[in-house]
Amino acid sequence: MRSPDLYPALPEKVREKSGQPIELCFQCQKCASGCPMGERADYLPSQIIRMLQLGLTERALQSSSIWLCPSCETCSARCPNGIKIAAVMDVLRAMAVLRDFAAKNKEPVFHRVFLKSIQNRGRVHETLILIQYKLKVRDLFSDAVTGLKMFKRGKLPLFAKKVKNKKIMKRIFAGAAQAQG
Repeated sequence: MRSPDLYPALPEKVREKSGQPIELCFQCQKCASGCPMGERADYLPSQIIRMLQLGLTERALQSSSIWLCPSCETCSARCPNGIKIAAVMDVLRAMAVLRDFAAKNKEPVFHRVFLKSIQNRGRVHETLILIQYKLKVRDLFSDAVTGLKMFKRGKLPLFAKKVKNKKIMKRIFAGAAQAQG
């Protein structure tokens, strides 16, 4: 018996928006065996696809897996049916934000802080991202020892390097905002 889903039409929308034939997945697990985030995610890529096949889209949207996917395409390269799982994960992230499921995960907070850093400075400033993220998720000291080690080794610079032409970055973000609607 299929579990009730608040959005029963979503699996079809995922199929349509991603352009991926998720119904072709026969759970061979090749995508899962190569996933670099498999150990950290709550569900493997094959499990996310299975949830979609069963109409459990709400569960997939609440998953941290969709936010941890680095879109490295390892899963896609291994899939015998050519399903581009990274494209499916992109669609799921967008749907999670639209349906406010993203607020239940810390990962979207990192995504927003990361993009804001790039938008404001033209490149990533690791130290500032770390501080802003830790403040937003209210978890200041859980990995302070690691942060101190990174700082001592010069991996967390105090000052950010600047980009020569910020206008290009502003155009990119403006174009993305316009395309999003």
